[in-house]
Amino acid sequence: LEAHLHFCAARFDAEHSPHQEASSPTATRQMQASLVPRRTVASLASRAVQRVSARSMASGKDIKFGVEARALMLVGVDRLAEAVKVTLGPKGRNVILDQSYGAPRITKDGVSVAKEIEFRDRAMNLGAQLVRSVANKTNDAAGDGTTTATILTRSIYREGCKAVAAGMNPTDVRRGIETSVKLVVQELLKMAVKVEGTARIAQVATISANGEQEIGKLLASAMEKVTKDGVITIQDGKTMHDELDCVEGLKFDRGFISPYFITDGKTQKCEFEDAAVLLVDGKVSNFQQVFGILDFCAKNSKPLVVIAEDVESEALAGFIVNKLRGGLKVVCVKAPGFGDNRKANMQDMAVLTGAQLISEELGLKLDKVEPSMLGFVKKVQVSKDDTVLLDGAGNKDAIKDRIVQIRGAIEQTTSDYEKEKLQERLAKLAGGVAVVKVGGSSEVEVGERKDRFVDALNATRAAVEEGIVPGGGVALLRAAKSLDTLLADASLNQDMKVGVTIVRQACQEPCFLIAQNAGVQGAVIVQRVLDAQGNIGYDAYNDKMVDMMEAGIIDPVKVVRTALQDASSVATMMTTTEAMVVQLPEENAPKGGGGGGMGGMGGGMGDMF
Repeated sequence: LEAHLHFCAARFDAEHSPHQEASSPTATRQMQASLVPRRTVASLASRAVQRVSARSMASGKDIKFGVEARALMLVGVDRLAEAVKVTLGPKGRNVILDQSYGAPRITKDGVSVAKEIEFRDRAMNLGAQLVRSVANKTNDAAGDGTTTATILTRSIYREGCKAVAAGMNPTDVRRGIETSVKLVVQELLKMAVKVEGTARIAQVATISANGEQEIGKLLASAMEKVTKDGVITIQDGKTMHDELDCVEGLKFDRGFISPYFITDGKTQKCEFEDAAVLLVDGKVSNFQQVFGILDFCAKNSKPLVVIAEDVESEALAGFIVNKLRGGLKVVCVKAPGFGDNRKANMQDMAVLTGAQLISEELGLKLDKVEPSMLGFVKKVQVSKDDTVLLDGAGNKDAIKDRIVQIRGAIEQTTSDYEKEKLQERLAKLAGGVAVVKVGGSSEVEVGERKDRFVDALNATRAAVEEGIVPGGGVALLRAAKSLDTLLADASLNQDMKVGVTIVRQACQEPCFLIAQNAGVQGAVIVQRVLDAQGNIGYDAYNDKMVDMMEAGIIDPVKVVRTALQDASSVATMMTTTEAMVVQLPEENAPKGGGGGGMGGMGGGMGDMF
């Protein structure tokens, strides 16, 4: 192309040479006006060549097959698992993570480490992404056990690659693995023991928090106060010490509409006892509509709490004037939430206080309200930001029915947002709300301890849900003994039995790595645990063999089960992979050469003919 353009330029020069005679002065002027610099022509040629070469270097796809494809994925899986495995056990180490903003993060949370790992090599990154998906799935389902899931995935996939490379049928190996996992899960569920008492909950939380007893005790105390249906949230604290703040009763994040309703100037709160509650699903705009209810409360010396979508100017002015001049005890609060969520919250309040929700949808108007439609609470506290209703006078059976209804809605919903809101409503009716504020001397320390608090909280919830089994990898070792029956089963072919052996070997991996992180020989400890019976296992913190259940070294069965199921699911899919298609790395495009043509302009008119 470049040669062709130079040929055209030479031809152009020949045709427009000044040595050729012009037919007339007018023709000469037209010819001079049409002349262009030769360097400009060369520049155009150079740019055209660059555009063509850039198109020819567009990245495509690379395809890898068989052993090569699986080996590249295994490299990524291995490197990710090596980074995650150091956090396992009571003597596990920290991992420091670089962040695009703020200070570096230090953590022992397996899924947090996995999320940060990404390789430049796309083939290796495929393996890392799949293992990361295992950790994320386990975290979503059980909230803990992400490190265990990662190392189980690595173990099953590594041995699966060896089996397939040795010529075994990958589909049969996969069937053997799936059959084995089902049997191990059944054994785990048989071994499970229900969690009873605060002490057991504290033990579960302590083990999940890498052996920190303070975390276990604090979470057990929180769960005891708000019950298993309560909401426990973990927040960054502002002090050196951990703090627990529990709120019993129904609390929502809406305060008084006007500061004129304050009854205690020192605390800036409005507090009433034995108060009546008026619930309005709509706006209160006319004071005359609520005058009758206000008169009833004044005659009976009852404080009145008005909870509505909004209380507009005229009605609000009427309430404030009557409070300031008439000495009436009244406070107006906006209802929490928006749309359907607000209606549901107000119906919860109606059930809790024994009130009738005033709504036009139900055919009830505000000016027709009777005293029997009011609800009652023993105590109410209203601040600028929130409101707490304590000891409502609602019917106990109605409250229980409402709780059952909300639990049913939680099971049916697929939206995480809706599930969160429903759990908050359930907590307000059935239990309470506890806030754990994590302390520390630096932001990095608070972040690291907060990760362990979250893991411990998720582990305790999982333990309450499905029960507990011996920890330290003992449960998997004991459950794996049931695989001997599969190895003796004549209906399984040799390749399927190799899959069974792979699972049996993977079940030894958690115990092996816990011992290795504690500085002892993992293989020796695994053999000692296998030789022992019952719940006897290795206490890595104290370096001795103990009864794991008595020593409080326990795991939620849901965490162990989920980790094994998720790990085997992804590892078998990777083992049966025979081809891999990845994007080729983009080559650097050549630097633009347009400046050369512009440089030629500096030569003046000397290049013109």
